[in-house]
Amino acid sequence: MPNAVIAVSFKDMATDEELRQQLEERCRTLAGEFPEVTHVEVTITPDGTGHSATGHVSGKSTRLATHATAVEPGHAADQLLDTLRQQLRRAHEKRLFSPPRDAQQRNPKREPRAR
Repeated sequence: MPNAVIAVSFKDMATDEELRQQLEERCRTLAGEFPEVTHVEVTITPDGTGHSATGHVSGKSTRLATHATAVEPGHAADQLLDTLRQQLRRAHEKRLFSPPRDAQQRNPKREPRAR
């Protein structure tokens, strides 16, 4: 969705504009792939010897959050966005395919008549 709000922030570390642009582009791609997404937020922070990335995605009937850690901030962000994509895919497919399954469970096959 072109109107999705994308927020990329760096907490307690210097801002890396090149990484910010790459993350914003990946978030736009993610929002374009899943039309229910209206807001994507990614935060990168230093964590001991590595970096931690947290992400939140919200939208129509969708609220997801996850985190990832890696030595480099770019790797942590890549892992985070890959996990968010998997979670969104699972939620998206569940929304698409669950109504027929529910209908099948509510309407059992006819039982043969007793003679």
